[in-house]
Amino acid sequence: MRKRDLESLSFEDFDDKYVRHAFISKVFAILSAQLVLTLGVVSIFIFVDAVQNFIIERPWLIWVAFGCVFITMIPIACCEGVRRSYPINFILLILLTLAESVLVGCVAINYSPDTVLYAVGITTLVVLVLTIFALQTAIDFTACWAILLVALIILLIIGIVAMFFPSRTLLIVYCSLGILVFSFYLIYDIQLMIGGNHTYAISPEDYIFAALSIYIDIINLFLYILNLLGILEN
Repeated sequence: MRKRDLESLSFEDFDDKYVRHAFISKVFAILSAQLVLTLGVVSIFIFVDAVQNFIIERPWLIWVAFGCVFITMIPIACCEGVRRSYPINFILLILLTLAESVLVGCVAINYSPDTVLYAVGITTLVVLVLTIFALQTAIDFTACWAILLVALIILLIIGIVAMFFPSRTLLIVYCSLGILVFSFYLIYDIQLMIGGNHTYAISPEDYIFAALSIYIDIINLFLYILNLLGILEN
């Protein structure tokens, strides 16, 4: 079989064994680079006192990072032409990953280094287990997108309530539900990527979007696990 550039392939070609494997490898390679970059930035934030003091003295930086994440995510998520156009798609993804890394670092400095490391270890184990499960299970989670959407809305409502009526019990429930919801989202996005016999599959041309989706799931998992550990410590 002649090897073809992934960018030139149509969605119908996704069932081809070579295309599917090449697509999955490309997504995991991009995802790995994103996670390494984020881990590096977070490590600097929690272990370098000068960086911590700089962030603490400038709390508005977290909102700048959040704004950058939002601005760069919109074209990748909503504009098919942009996320499939090289090199603009990679530039946007790099900028988004840097902004998200800074955002996570700003959150992480509020916890002890040990708590952050525990959260990293637990997240890594959870992601590995869920990835293996998503690749091996016969259950089709891609058909459950409506249930996941409802779960996300419920999580958002609980989060808003927790902001106005904070309590330790409610925050534990909120973080636990967040971990559960994004665990299912991780399985959902992985199955969208692998395609095969699942109800829905993502186009191999959208490798940037696939990597971003899984990356966001992992980051959210980490943040909820970190928050839960922080609550349990107090």
